[in-house]
Amino acid sequence: MTDGGRAPSPRGAAIGRRIGIGLMYGLWKPRVLGAWRVPASGPVILAVNHSHGIDGPMLMGTAPRPVHFLIKKEAFVGPLDPFLRGIGQLKVDRQAADRKAITDALDVLAGGGVLGIFPEGTRGEGDFASLRAGLAYFAVRSGAQVVPVAVLGSTDRPSRLTPAMPRLRGRIDVVFGDAFEAGDGSGRRTRKALDEATVRIQERLTAHLAQARRLTGR
Repeated sequence: MTDGGRAPSPRGAAIGRRIGIGLMYGLWKPRVLGAWRVPASGPVILAVNHSHGIDGPMLMGTAPRPVHFLIKKEAFVGPLDPFLRGIGQLKVDRQAADRKAITDALDVLAGGGVLGIFPEGTRGEGDFASLRAGLAYFAVRSGAQVVPVAVLGSTDRPSRLTPAMPRLRGRIDVVFGDAFEAGDGSGRRTRKALDEATVRIQERLTAHLAQARRLTGR
């Protein structure tokens, strides 16, 4: 449950998707490939590479279903706090075992929703080289299918006016991969099972990223 006893809002996430569509397609030129690979219903985890701050909003505006992202608590400041909560996004403390964030995320999946995760834990090279165990835990615990997503081009050419942002009206590719199950089918949630699931996930995400780069030429 979120603060105040409220569950993560599917309606809020739907509103967030509409906002994302307007902003992302208004400011840049997203090219979306493979969106049909996202299951049309049921719990899904979108595992996204992360090299720029717009990667999350870009996915919110291009995914075929509303997405609840796990977002670092540092982003929930000032007016952004009620806004992010209002559009169904989930605050997480990356420095501790955040039980409330875990509960919120599992609530989203239990309700058949879509959870967005940056499995590398923080912004970096965006190459899935170092994965945290959180994604495996959510996938194995919920039984949700995992869909790898590559966001490419967000760091290619910065804007002249705002160097921290991609060039306005520049093309950004969002490539969705095939859905897969992270677990081994046994339902085990032991440390060994989660470690094995993490390795399995990393192999699939890395392979998808390489394929997406070949496909887009980036």
